[in-house]
Amino acid sequence: MPVQNPKELFIRLLSDLRQGTERSTKFYQELSQLAGDPDVKEALEARAFIAEKVLATQDQCFKLIGEEPIKGTSRLQEIFIEDFRKELAEMQNPAAKALFILVKANHLTHLRIAEYVALIATADLTGHYGVGVLLESCLADKLAFVERNRRLIRKVVEARVEKRMAA
Repeated sequence: MPVQNPKELFIRLLSDLRQGTERSTKFYQELSQLAGDPDVKEALEARAFIAEKVLATQDQCFKLIGEEPIKGTSRLQEIFIEDFRKELAEMQNPAAKALFILVKANHLTHLRIAEYVALIATADLTGHYGVGVLLESCLADKLAFVERNRRLIRKVVEARVEKRMAA
């Protein structure tokens, strides 16, 4: 579908974001099942829970603009997940697995952050300031997750270093 104006671009981007959020929710649930570290598992389960709330917020964005999501064409996240599964299958060390899962969750989240930044600007461009507020709240959730993930990555690394020092 050709994009004729900023509103159509906004609908396309918002639709891609929503579909990505649906996939991310499933991916975070999958990651939590693969995580051996209970702290990592808990953080990913919490991320999946928040992603469900984000979907409801994104649906409200569509209601505010009086549109429905369109079918997206982006395969970036699918390729990301395929590569993740292949690489994780090669990991033998539990600490390395936990770290790898957290790093990849961060990569995925940073992709979403970039989408939100663009969508917030587009919401302002198209005069949908209420939608911009909703998207800003979703962005805040992503930024909080990145910060929590950073701390958890540090914890996993420090635990590994402590184990080495004790040996």
